[in-house]
Amino acid sequence: MIFEKLKDVSEADLAELLSDFQKLMKKESFSKKDLLHKEGTICNHLFLIEKGIARSFYYKDGKDITAHFAVENGTITAIDSFIQRKNSRYNIELLEDSEIISISHQDMHALLQEKPQYEKYIRIFLEQIYIDLAERIEDLLFHTAKERYDKLVENTPGLLQRVNLKHIASFIGITQETLSRIRTQV
Repeated sequence: MIFEKLKDVSEADLAELLSDFQKLMKKESFSKKDLLHKEGTICNHLFLIEKGIARSFYYKDGKDITAHFAVENGTITAIDSFIQRKNSRYNIELLEDSEIISISHQDMHALLQEKPQYEKYIRIFLEQIYIDLAERIEDLLFHTAKERYDKLVENTPGLLQRVNLKHIASFIGITQETLSRIRTQV
């Protein structure tokens, strides 16, 4: 989940950390097509996908462009807005009926004020988001559409059966027609 990447943490420290964060977590059920976050507003929550799938997207020239998918045990937020407290250009939409756990920015900030030793763990979590974004940029700049497609299929098996192909195509940075051609090559 949110702290799965933590290494070099004692079991006692991890248990305390998880206990404190669980106190901040709010679990809710949402329907397919619900928006967890709307563009033009500040994103006040970090979302953990317990069941379902979400995507973040933005509009460019009247088209919606998928920037990120999150499936079970994944996280999603408008990270620039969440950190910088500025209006976001992203929407976060659910693509299936979903069970979502959210943590508010305000609650997380208050916990970090109370227990500053947790800032290290939040930094590690944010570093992973940065690495994911850097890899995404690298994929778009240096890899072919076929390589991006193959990586998506490898990293998130079953995604193609759960997500509209137009969202897959926009995430990879290609048209649906090109995606169809790539899929016939497989």
